[in-house]
Amino acid sequence: MKLCISSSGKDMSSKAATHFGRAPWFLIIDTDSMNVEPVENTLPSGGRGSGVSAAQLVLDRGTAAVLTGVIGPNAFEALKIAHADIYEGLSGNETVREALDKFKKGEYNEAEVPSGGPGR
Repeated sequence: MKLCISSSGKDMSSKAATHFGRAPWFLIIDTDSMNVEPVENTLPSGGRGSGVSAAQLVLDRGTAAVLTGVIGPNAFEALKIAHADIYEGLSGNETVREALDKFKKGEYNEAEVPSGGPGR
């Protein structure tokens, strides 16, 4: 499965980014092969439409699930329409590697509704 983790940097030792649409990087990780594709978020300012653009950016790479801290309603809806699973609860205190380990252990819950919104 391809899992996208929002990140502050382009490798597994980077700290996780807590806001999906504003994350500077997305790490697309094949959880079977452990191949990692770093994808720079070219619209991380959080301006209007950044969440939907970020969702499209990761969906274009075949992402089946997203792990982040919080996600706004527009990005949430874009991912759900594409049948991507969304997991929330990332902390900025953990690395992407630590977050992946916790994900594999089932320590994150799938989001039923968006947690973020404008200005959050």
